Amino acid sequence: MTGPDERAAGAVLGAAVGDALGAPYEFGPAGAFSARFPDTPGELVAGGGWARGEATDDTQMAVLVAESLIERGGLDLPDLFGRFRRWADARPSDIGIQTEAVLGSGLPWDRAAAAHFETTLHAAGNGALMRASTSAVAFARAGRQATMDAARRISALTHGDPAAWEGTAIFHELVRIALDGADPLAGLPAVLAHVDPAHRERYATVLAPDWHPDRATEANGAVWPCLGSAVWALRTTDGFEQALRAAIDLGGDTDTVAAVTGGLAGARYGLAAIPGRWTAPLHVALPGFGGRVLRAAELLDLAAELMGTMESGRATGGCGRPTA
Repeated sequence: MTGPDERAAGAVLGAAVGDALGAPYEFGPAGAFSARFPDTPGELVAGGGWARGEATDDTQMAVLVAESLIERGGLDLPDLFGRFRRWADARPSDIGIQTEAVLGSGLPWDRAAAAHFETTLHAAGNGALMRASTSAVAFARAGRQATMDAARRISALTHGDPAAWEGTAIFHELVRIALDGADPLAGLPAVLAHVDPAHRERYATVLAPDWHPDRATEANGAVWPCLGSAVWALRTTDGFEQALRAAIDLGGDTDTVAAVTGGLAGARYGLAAIPGRWTAPLHVALPGFGGRVLRAAELLDLAAELMGTMESGRATGGCGRPTA
C-alpha cells in the first residue's frame, strides 16, 4: 500500500510533471493533447517557448516556497516574499501579470498584494494555487485548521482577494486528506464547511460531482474554475496519466490546471503512478538563484525534507500575517 512518504513525493513531483506536460499547450484549443497523442499515453514535448520537460513559473515558485520552509524552519512570510521578489527581479521566462505587479510594486511584504487588490479589485487568479504543492505537503500533519490557514497566509503574499486564499486552502486540505490515505473527493463536503462563508457557495458549485468545466463562468486562469477543473479531472479518471490528459485537454491555462491536477493525483496515487518517461527530462530553472536547475531527484529530496519538517512540527511556525 502506498505510504505517506510516497504520496508526498507524488504530490510534489506530480505537480511539476503536470506543469511541464501542460506548458506547450497553454492557451491552445481544447483537445490538443489527445489530438497529438490519440493512440499513445502521451509524451513530454517542447513548445510554447518551453524546452522538453521544462517546468514553468508554477514549479519555480513552488520550489521557492519549499526552500524557504526548509531553510527557515517554518513559515517566514517576509523571507518567502523576498525570495519571490528576487526571482521576479531576475525576469523569469513566465510570470503572472498580477504576481509581477505585486512583486514589482516596491511595497513591503505585508502590504503589496492588499494594495494591488484595493486598486484593481481583480486578484482571484490561480497564481497562488499553482505553487501550493510543496506547502501542502509541509503543513499536512499540522491538521486541517493549520494547513488551511498556512495556505491562506502564503496566498496573501501575492493575491489580495480572499477568493484566491480559499481556493489554495481547499487544495491544501485535499492533499492532507490524500496523504492520510483517504479519498480527497469523499472529504470535499467536510472541507467546504471550513471555507469562508463568503466564498463557500462558489466553491461548492465548481467542486460538485455534477459540475463540468464547460459550465465555468470564467476562464480557467481564475482560481475557481482552475481548482474545479483539477478536481473534475481527478473525479472522472482512474489514474495519474489519465487525470493529466483530461486536464490538459480542457485547453486554456493548461500548465497550471495540469500542475494542480498533478499535485492532487500524485497525492492520491503516489510516486509510483508517475511514469519515468515524464520524470526523466523534467527540469526546473530558478532565475535569480545562481543559475540553478533542479531535476526530479532534487524535487524528491525537497519532498523528503518537507516530510521531515512535517514530522518535527516545525512547519507550524510563522512570522506575521499579511494585511488583507
